[in-house]
Amino acid sequence: MNKNTQAIIKTLQILGLLYLFLLSIELIGDGFKLFGKDFAEALMETTASPIVGLFIGILVTSLVQSSSTVTSIVVGMVAAGTLTISGAIPIVMGSNIGTSVTNTIVSLGSVTRRNEFQKAFSAAVIHDYFNILTVLILFPFQISFNVLGFLSKNLASLFVGSSGVSFKSPLKVIVAPVASWFEELLNKNPIVIVIIALVFLFVALRFIVKVLKSVFLNKAENFFDKVIFKSTFTAFLFGLVLTVLVQSSSITTSLIVPIAGSGILTLYQVFPYTVGANIGTTITALLASLVTGKTEALIVAFAHFLFNVIGAVLFLSIPFMRKIPIWGAKKISEVVYKNRYISIIYLIILFYVIPLLVIFLFS
Repeated sequence: MNKNTQAIIKTLQILGLLYLFLLSIELIGDGFKLFGKDFAEALMETTASPIVGLFIGILVTSLVQSSSTVTSIVVGMVAAGTLTISGAIPIVMGSNIGTSVTNTIVSLGSVTRRNEFQKAFSAAVIHDYFNILTVLILFPFQISFNVLGFLSKNLASLFVGSSGVSFKSPLKVIVAPVASWFEELLNKNPIVIVIIALVFLFVALRFIVKVLKSVFLNKAENFFDKVIFKSTFTAFLFGLVLTVLVQSSSITTSLIVPIAGSGILTLYQVFPYTVGANIGTTITALLASLVTGKTEALIVAFAHFLFNVIGAVLFLSIPFMRKIPIWGAKKISEVVYKNRYISIIYLIILFYVIPLLVIFLFS
């Protein structure tokens, strides 16, 4: 077998494994939505205070695995009068934390390979740290002065009546039909769907990293270092544009996890990309809200957008601020390197146990 044939076969292997990876992400999201969407809607109707709203946003998004879905539900409830704008914004802020659960789950695909897992886990949780720290800074200002509500209402007033632009994610077009077929085959049983999705995820990640290391590592490393991740700005822009194109930050931030796990990217390169992806997913919601032409939809979408923009400015433009989430991600990854089971405890406590306790105690 000549080198050209080998290269073609390896390329096809990577494309096939990437498709399996994307299919697993789609199935995980769909499985959790089947599990939790009705529960999510009922839960959001019980919003009693901003702090409860924040943790409802974390829990609901962790259940349905999509901040876009949560934002859509929130917009519908605000438009229907069952939720106020001031009650909706904390939920949206919480959904930003909850959406990072997907890439944390993805990092577990490397759990059997200690060194790779440490790098992958740190690349995943840096998303958590950025979102949590941004909430810690902005939430007090929001509940005291309704900063995001004020800014969002003023911005929305400039765009009311705009027709907007909408388009379908190309990855959705490719992956969704096969995901739907699997769901029908499995009788839309959410437990079975999630289990099958996790099997696909673990298989895909195991072999993607293996093939990348054996064939494309040097070329990929060169390309990433000298082109895409050459600077903070290019990494940030790439994350933003890619997320707008595929319309899912869960996909774009999860894609980077195995690449970081293989050692091609450092945390310093992953961080601005992740922040860009966070803003990219809000632009999708903005486009959708412009199509509706409803002021409520625009205000909620702009609140989501501004939350991430302010966070990006704080953590990318101020050097010592940028070091904080990177330091936190490194420290927690050192802990899970020694005791890998802690990663699962971390995921369950952060995204499910703490939100449930807060909602139960303060509702």
